[in-house]
This record gives sequence, C-alpha cells and structure tokens, in this order.
Amino acid sequence: MSKSERKILIVDDDEDILDLLNYNLTKEGYKVIKASDGIEAVEAAKKQLPEMIIMDIMMPRMDGVEACRQIRQVPDLFKTHVIFLTARIEEYSEVAAFDSGADDFLSKPIKPRALVSRVNSYFKRTVKKEEQVGVLEMGDLLIDRVSYSVKHKGKKILLPRKEFELLYFLAKKPDEVFSRDTLLKNIWGSDVYVLARTVDVHIRKIREKIGDNYIRTIKGVGYKFEAISNE
Repeated sequence: MSKSERKILIVDDDEDILDLLNYNLTKEGYKVIKASDGIEAVEAAKKQLPEMIIMDIMMPRMDGVEACRQIRQVPDLFKTHVIFLTARIEEYSEVAAFDSGADDFLSKPIKPRALVSRVNSYFKRTVKKEEQVGVLEMGDLLIDRVSYSVKHKGKKILLPRKEFELLYFLAKKPDEVFSRDTLLKNIWGSDVYVLARTVDVHIRKIREKIGDNYIRTIKGVGYKFEAISNE
C-alpha cells in the first residue's frame, strides 16, 4: 500500500496543532482526516477506517482515552495504530492510555521531523509483520495472524492490536522465557518509550480473556507461554 492510500486521522481541539500535523503528514504523502474531539474521532474512524489515528488525550466532550476504548470495540479498526499526542507525563495517564488500547505516546510540543519518522516507522513494521503470517493452535487456543483473530474453546475473543501481538509473539515460541525489556523491544519497538509495567498490564488483560493457564510469570525474569498439547 502506497502512502497516498494510507489514511491518518488526526484529532486535537487545538486548530494550530491540527494544521501542523496536517501540513507535515500531507507533505509526506499521506491522506489526512481531521477531528476536533473524541466524539468526532469515533465517528470519523468508523466511517473512514484509517490505518492510523494520532489523538490528543485532553479534549472537550470526550477525551482521547475513552475515544480509544470505543474505537477498539470496532472490529474493522482492530489493525489501526492509535498514537496519543499529549503534554501529560504522569505514569497513571500513560498506563490508562495503553490500557485503553493505544500503541504509542508522542509528547508535545510536536517535532515535525520526529513525528513523520515515527509514522513511517510504524507502517514499515506493519508491512513486515503482515508478511509473517501463520496460525498457531495450542490446546483450546487458536491464534490466527492472517485475520488477527483469537478463538478460545471455539469462542472468538477480541484482543486489541498490542495484546494480540504480545500473545502471538509468546505463543510462537512456547516454553521460551522473555524478559519485559525483550517484549517491549519486539512489540512496541526500540524507538518507543514505554514503562515496563505496560507489559504487565497487557498480560493481565490477556489472561482475563483467555484464562491464566497459558502465560506463566517467571519471577524476577519475565513471561513464557506454556506449551499445551492439542491431543
């Protein structure tokens, strides 16, 4: 897919920031859609199905965290990257953002060249991951990278993008232990700064959906996926 075919939804209640984002992303060749608050963002996302959403957190009517939660409930937006743009640096804000299904954080004030570089990097990683397709079946769990779907005992389970990628990464190498730093590097990328606690939050949410018997915590080290026979 060419840049001109990729749609990016930008969301901020500050018109100057929207103009800055629009100018730099359009100049790079992307198709840009604009919204000024969370409600508009959800409506535009459902209608336009963008490949990426860059969204402020603090906005009138509906904030970015709630908008992200609603967007992640739409199956057609499962593969959409959601990047929060914010001046807030509190740990609880970051945890809440990732808990809602966000992929990344960008801090204000915006650095246009860094923004464009980050966006390009995300799309390059997406292409590589889409090339590594496959279906994993472990016990009662089926993980399909082709359709980005998970079934547990025949029941379809909806996992946000990062939860899916984390589960798939662990499951494709059962019984191998991965540290939090390794998981952060492989799932979020080395150019994205997130807290190690983010991994714990995502593991907890995965366990809530598929049960506790698949991913084991190795105290003081990290996590591993338990090999379960299909027989």
